[in-house]
Amino acid sequence: MDEQLARVIAAAVRPAPVRVAISESQGLLCAEEVVAERALPGFDQAAVDGYAVRSVDVSGANASPVQLPVVGEIPAGSRQPRRLQPGQAVRIATGAPLPTLADAVVPLGYTDGHQAKVTVNRSVPSAGFVRRTGEDVQTGDVAVRRGASIGAAQVGLLAAVGRNKVLVHPRPRVSVISLGEELVDVDRTPGQGQVYDVNSYALAAAARDAGAEVSRVGIMSADPRRLREVIEGRLLLSEIVVIAGGVGGAIGDEVRAAITELGDMDVTRVGMHPGSAQGFGRLGPDAVPTFLLPANPMSALVVFEVLVRPLIRAALGKKNPYRRAVSARLLSPLQSTKGRRGFLRGQLLRDADNGEYLVQPLGTSGSHLLASLAEANCLIMVDEDVTEVSVGEEVLVSFLAQRG
Repeated sequence: MDEQLARVIAAAVRPAPVRVAISESQGLLCAEEVVAERALPGFDQAAVDGYAVRSVDVSGANASPVQLPVVGEIPAGSRQPRRLQPGQAVRIATGAPLPTLADAVVPLGYTDGHQAKVTVNRSVPSAGFVRRTGEDVQTGDVAVRRGASIGAAQVGLLAAVGRNKVLVHPRPRVSVISLGEELVDVDRTPGQGQVYDVNSYALAAAARDAGAEVSRVGIMSADPRRLREVIEGRLLLSEIVVIAGGVGGAIGDEVRAAITELGDMDVTRVGMHPGSAQGFGRLGPDAVPTFLLPANPMSALVVFEVLVRPLIRAALGKKNPYRRAVSARLLSPLQSTKGRRGFLRGQLLRDADNGEYLVQPLGTSGSHLLASLAEANCLIMVDEDVTEVSVGEEVLVSFLAQRG
């Protein structure tokens, strides 16, 4: 298992950076040092609704209320320069530029709120309730650093410093192909011996959840000539190719015949369960990482979670491409296959009294039980040399995507 994972991660190639609109950058890694070309805020502005004043004119208001004439009003977005004279006040809105000579804002709650002459009941210090020029970001400061993950706050900061585009490491392109003569798409009624194509939908969703840009090719015939044409085309358009249903029996032979001239594909058994039968290689002139996954949807999803997802995360540039793992106490006994690392479905809980993690195994060890995977929020990881784990023993569990 460790050898296979090491081979997969070593194949990670980060796509070349691209410049995108900041609205499309969320979830990606920044590929440049974004230097602010203007200060943030760009001018001294009111932090609250109130009155712009000179702080010295209201310094005695705590001892005795101070009355000041109100000589105007400044709304947010005002472009009209204003100058305050000693002993005056100007009504001002949050975000509006301070008039010249004003160095503080008296909040409305500190006054009687009158329009012509305002009574100030509390003093404010110099710079009180004022957002100073460059208080957040100075001109020349790095607003968003190279390698930073771009989230909502980073998108907001990029907009605040006037950037409409940013250089990012793009999402790796993943193509998902599903093989099987027995498969029909979900918009058709299965005939005798036919089943719905689950893999192309489930694996495409898993790749999208991992952060990839996904092309769901859908159901393909295992005809070697046609399959080779499709795979060659996808290798030119993808950083990762995932083929489900191409590792066993006659169909496995046809898949290998189709790709034999495209590169080396190691079809083998890996010391894990479910999903031990699988293939991995690097195909095409660009040595694109290509996976052959089991036909069984539950097994295919587990192999994807354990091997393909970390590759996608590594290609995104994530420093740690793996899911978070914690130790949890087992609530029911479980069995695992000797010589294979188990990735078993579980429901992770938290003890309300002591905060300890608890985990309840779900379903049986059957690799066909997709419903229990849909209920799982973690995978219970059992070492290769362990066949039984008793109630109360601690096991390592890996988080799956959390439901809201």
